[in-house]
Amino acid sequence: MEESTPRIEQHDTPDGQVLVVRGEWTAADISGKAVWSELTAQLEHQPNNASSNQWDLGQIQKLDYLGAQVLWDHWGRQWPVRLQIDPRQRAVLETVAKFTGQLPKARRPEWTQPLIALGDRMLGLADHAKGLLRLIGQLLLDIVRLIRRPQEGPWRDLSGHLYHIGATALPITALVGFLIGVVLAYLISQQLRKFGADTFIVNILGISLIRELGPVLAAILIAGRSGSAITAQIGVMRVTEELDAMRVMGIARGFRLVMPRALALAVVMPLISVWTTLAALLGGMLAANISMGVTPSFFIQSLPSAVDVANLTLATAKSIVFGILIALVGCHYGLRVKPNTESLGQGTTASVVTSITIVILVDALFAVLFKNIGI
Repeated sequence: MEESTPRIEQHDTPDGQVLVVRGEWTAADISGKAVWSELTAQLEHQPNNASSNQWDLGQIQKLDYLGAQVLWDHWGRQWPVRLQIDPRQRAVLETVAKFTGQLPKARRPEWTQPLIALGDRMLGLADHAKGLLRLIGQLLLDIVRLIRRPQEGPWRDLSGHLYHIGATALPITALVGFLIGVVLAYLISQQLRKFGADTFIVNILGISLIRELGPVLAAILIAGRSGSAITAQIGVMRVTEELDAMRVMGIARGFRLVMPRALALAVVMPLISVWTTLAALLGGMLAANISMGVTPSFFIQSLPSAVDVANLTLATAKSIVFGILIALVGCHYGLRVKPNTESLGQGTTASVVTSITIVILVDALFAVLFKNIGI
C-alpha cells in the first residue's frame, strides 16, 4: 500500500485504542473507486461514536474539504472528545462543521402538521384568488380606457391573438369534436336500439353536444393549447426581464398583455365552440346513419325541433365566460413566474390544470343555475 493512500490504522496504547489517520485525504485520492471502497469498508468497521476512541490526525499528509467531510460525517458531525490534530487541519474541519452542522434529530410527527399544511394550502388559494380578482378589476378598467380612447388600443396585438388562438386551433378542435360525436353516437345507439327509440338519438346528441360537450370540450382544448401558451409567453418575458423593462418605460402590463388576450379569447371561444359542436354533430350524424340507419336528412330536419334555441344562447354565453377565465388564469400564472426556467415550467403546468378545473366548475355552476332553460 502506498503511503499516500488514505487509511485508518488502529494502535493499542496504555491510554486505550488510538485511531491514526494516514495518507492524503483529498478529492483526487479518495475519488478512486477502489480506494473509496476500501476506505468505506474501514470506516464501517470503526465505531461512529466520537467519544469512544482517541483520534490522531497528525499523520495526515494532505487534507482538503472532501476528506474533512468524510471524517466529520463518520464522527456523527460532532467533535471527538480526544483528538490530536494540527491547527491547519482543525481550521479545515471547523469550516466543514460550520456549514454542515450536526445531524438533525428525528422529529416525531405532530398532530398539528396536517392542519398547518391545510392552512398553507388555504392561504395559497386565497392569494391566487386575490390576484385573479385584481386582474379582473384591472381588466374592467382597461376596457373602459379602451372605450374612451380606442385609437390607443393594442389592435395589432388583438388581431395577432385572434389568429394564433382562434384560426390555428380549428383543425384540432374539429378533429376531436368529430371523434367525440362518433363515439357518443355509437354508445347511445347501443342503448336506444334495445327500446326501439332510434329517433331519440337526435334529441340526446343535440342537447348533450350543443349545450354541454361542445363548449366544454372546446374550452378544455383551448385551455391546454392556448392557456399554456399565454403563461409561457408572459413567463418568458419575466425570465428575460421584459416585464421589468415595461414597468420602467411606464407601459401598463394589463393594457398591453392581459386585455388583448382576454378580448381575443372572449371573441374566439364562442366561434370555436360552435365549430367544435358542428364537427361533433357531423360525426354523430354519420355514426347514427351507419349504426342505426338514421339518415342525415332526417337528422338535420329533426335537430331544430329537438333542441331549443336557448341552448345555443346558453352555450355561447358559457363560451365567452370560459374564454375570459382561461385568459385571466394564463396571464395570472404568467405574471407570477419567477425569473428562472423551473418556475416557468411549474407555472405553465399549474395554469393548464387550474384553467381546466375552473372550466368544469363554471360549467357545473351554469348547469345548476340554468337547469330550467332550454330543456
